[in-house]
Amino acid sequence: MKKQEYAIVDIETTGGNATHSRITEIAIIIHDGEKVIDRWESLVNPEKEIPPAIFALTGITNEMVAKAPVFDFISNKVLDMLTDRVFVAHNVNFDYSFVRHELEKSGLKWTAKKLCTVRASRKIRPGLLSYSLGRLCDSLDINLDNRHRAGGDADATAILFSRLLEWDTEGEISKMIKKTAPDQRLPPNLPPEDFEQLPEKPGIYYFYNKLRKVVYVGKAVNLKKRVASHFTGHKITPQRQNFLRDIHAISFEICATELIALLLEASEIKKLWPIHNKALKRFEAKYGLLEYEARNGYRYLAVGKLSKNQNCLETFNSLHDGITKLRELAEKFEIDHRFCKYGMGESPFATSTTDLPEMTQHNQKITEALDFYLNNRATFALIDKGRTEEEYSCVWVEKGHFYGMGYLTNDIPITEADEMKEQLTRYPSSYYTVQVIAAFAQKYPSKLLVLQNQD
Repeated sequence: MKKQEYAIVDIETTGGNATHSRITEIAIIIHDGEKVIDRWESLVNPEKEIPPAIFALTGITNEMVAKAPVFDFISNKVLDMLTDRVFVAHNVNFDYSFVRHELEKSGLKWTAKKLCTVRASRKIRPGLLSYSLGRLCDSLDINLDNRHRAGGDADATAILFSRLLEWDTEGEISKMIKKTAPDQRLPPNLPPEDFEQLPEKPGIYYFYNKLRKVVYVGKAVNLKKRVASHFTGHKITPQRQNFLRDIHAISFEICATELIALLLEASEIKKLWPIHNKALKRFEAKYGLLEYEARNGYRYLAVGKLSKNQNCLETFNSLHDGITKLRELAEKFEIDHRFCKYGMGESPFATSTTDLPEMTQHNQKITEALDFYLNNRATFALIDKGRTEEEYSCVWVEKGHFYGMGYLTNDIPITEADEMKEQLTRYPSSYYTVQVIAAFAQKYPSKLLVLQNQD
């Protein structure tokens, strides 16, 4: 049986977050459980400026990394040294997150069991004043040269690791490594097979509690990767612990595109109102365009704050947007401003009741304004790839509102608008879904099929 090997890693970076920062230096030392058998280190061009505070800490300058290889160039070397080895580092999640992120950007998939020498030191040598690498090396008489450089810190961590292996009479290191096996990272009540069945495709996913009630809905470009991200990290807040304990099952629906996944997610959250979904619940339009008739028979147009589930002619995310639209209509159709209400307060003309317009003509102007506004909003379809080569997807907007979406077989021509529309599944429109579709249409005009407004 092959002896377990360990990759002891240290990196220097431009900052503290793997998503926004980059690696500037990396060192990897291979340990076979008894001794060091290989060592490699390199500066890395981060393709961005090194902040002054980072330079002050590490001494690595922009000039030093300017001619160094970018990570993509060394990615295969890094992957080769890490494959089939336990990833060891001091504060392991920091180094692990950066290395994994950089490998993914290079198109390489990699996961590994992890071992943190901070946690291992606390278990095997408890009671020390500090477990930072510098203080730990002082306490244990470990030589630490070239502090805050990848090679120096990695060398010191390798010596520390060797010492920990010698002192580990209770098998703590083996226990810690075993706990980082993939199944151990899943929520305690989730069957592993529910996670394993997830495909690496776009779609939406559902988390269920023990009563089989949906408690969370999410969308993903890669279902497996996105669901796994819920279970990684080391937040231990009560909210996160309750969330993970609440997950007893997962189901999913594959979508052809990220746009359809976004729209389906929004619709399902609105319908199911899952307890752990927060963000989209807050993304509702706050203001609306309203029309009403007073007791004297005159019709009014108003923009105001919406109450929950209140119907209106149009929605706006800000009062300013609504007022602007109402003013445009009033000016275009010469509507008396006394019959336009702007916001919560009274119209500036509301107190004057003299010289009112003739009621029938005034009401006809209101009708013409609304007909113009409601019937001149765009009707279009967004045509994109399907889930298979035998179909294509369609998202339909009818007079400015999300009408529906679905998948059509290739034997239905894209030019047959009425037949396309009949095959779609209806979905409720909302301010959020309209904004998502509009942004997509602007970004991908080649997928836009403009249609005549449907009667």
